[in-house]
Amino acid sequence: MKKFLTTFFVSLLLIIVIVVVFDLSEKLNKFIQKEVPLIEIVRDYYLNFIPYFINMFSPLFVFITVVFFTSKMAANSEIIAILSGGISYKRMLVPYLASAAIIALLSLGLNMYIIPRANAVRVPFEQKYTSSRSNADFNRRNIHYQIAPGQFVYVESFYSWNNTANRMTVESIVDNELVSKLSCESATWDSTAGCWHMRKWTRRDYKSALSEQISSGPAKDTVLALTVDDFYRNDKTVQTLTMKQLDQLIDTQNMRGDPNVMYALIEKNRRFTLPFSAFILTIMGVSLTSRKRRGGIGWNLALGIGLAFLYILFLRFSEMFVYTGALPAGLALWLPNFVYIIIAAFLYRVAPK
Repeated sequence: MKKFLTTFFVSLLLIIVIVVVFDLSEKLNKFIQKEVPLIEIVRDYYLNFIPYFINMFSPLFVFITVVFFTSKMAANSEIIAILSGGISYKRMLVPYLASAAIIALLSLGLNMYIIPRANAVRVPFEQKYTSSRSNADFNRRNIHYQIAPGQFVYVESFYSWNNTANRMTVESIVDNELVSKLSCESATWDSTAGCWHMRKWTRRDYKSALSEQISSGPAKDTVLALTVDDFYRNDKTVQTLTMKQLDQLIDTQNMRGDPNVMYALIEKNRRFTLPFSAFILTIMGVSLTSRKRRGGIGWNLALGIGLAFLYILFLRFSEMFVYTGALPAGLALWLPNFVYIIIAAFLYRVAPK
């Protein structure tokens, strides 16, 4: 456990330093051009970037760590000595799995509590200073939402530069019958009052199938269960939400029929799949490298790094199944773990032989 955890945290610390240096060199010109204060760069960006990076690459470094020090132990005939001393292969895995559990709990804690709060500061910083596309360039068209049971909103186009929804329509339906319809040429979000300021509005109230009451006016303020933040939801904004907020957003977006719910579902499942991978990759790493090989640990390291990168690539690629609608988010995000569980089980079975 001492070798495992020490090697893991030291290697992670070294790579963090390297990544920060490269990231700073890449973004330095943007920081200088936009005159970003040094205290904001350190406090708002890099201190919040480090937990995100640690969690994102923890599966890779779990695997590399296990491969590295286990290969070294095998090369020094320590594994042979352990097994010859009467310790079973299963018993030898206990400290490995205990160490993996510590890392998995650390990753889970980061995902649940630390990283969402860190991202709430880091993501706006990136959008303001380093992103090539800001919120001012964000536009959407043909938006359909169910904002409450029986209440539907349609927006022909939304422009972020002035937070305005053009040709907004709000329909109320009771028992499958349209009872009212509110339309306007444009609706601008009023952040102070927390409402939509409608211009050139018309309201139709349907008393029966043959009668309706029409009212109109040049402007009016309307409160809806829809805010301007709902138009900005994407894969970045869901990273800033706690689990409770994420569950509430999923329920709301499912009720609305919002296709952007896939971002929240991916984020929720990702927070659990990454910590669980520590156990799978640990078993694979031990099973692959516990045998003494000619030529030292070079081959084991190359094989271990390759398999770890394939896992991370597979995990990212599986998100495409959600974007295309081929698989639900839960199945797609857990698919790499299911596949690697089978591989790990096979390697564990043949390793003692």
